[in-house]
Amino acid sequence: MATGNNTKRYETPNHPYQGERIAQEGDLLGRYGLKNKEELWRAQSELRNYRREARRLIGEAQGDLEEAEAAGAEFLTRLRRYGILSEDDDISRVLGLDVTDILERRLQTVAYRKGLASTPKQARQFIVHGHVVVGDARVSRPSKKVEVAEEDGIEFDETSPLADDLHPERAEGQE
Repeated sequence: MATGNNTKRYETPNHPYQGERIAQEGDLLGRYGLKNKEELWRAQSELRNYRREARRLIGEAQGDLEEAEAAGAEFLTRLRRYGILSEDDDISRVLGLDVTDILERRLQTVAYRKGLASTPKQARQFIVHGHVVVGDARVSRPSKKVEVAEEDGIEFDETSPLADDLHPERAEGQE
């Protein structure tokens, strides 16, 4: 599916004002340090696509989970590589995923959880300003999905002033 620059990659809520949904979105924006609701809606759309694919695979296999897993082996391998599913989860677990499972795999969240920053918003700033590398590559996109194998390679760029343990912005008790 080729998408142009003007293609929206997310769906907005059906009803613009629902107090409870807006409160939940605000909570998630704060907890994960997201810039705006578009980032949250993108994650929700990604989750919706995962569920749709899992339902399609299960439906084509007429409810036979082993057959569905065999048909969707690449799909499940990708979700396991990104740590959205654990190794022993089967395809039916995809239907029970929550948007937080997707948000937890963003570089911004992983960097914060690793202790590179004291808040998710600070982690976002460090990434956007080019202070964080994944492996050997500098990444300035906080929404990058991090594979489980890449997690250990997330650190400050050695040329960054933040690489110095004594830098005042470094999170307390970090390494």
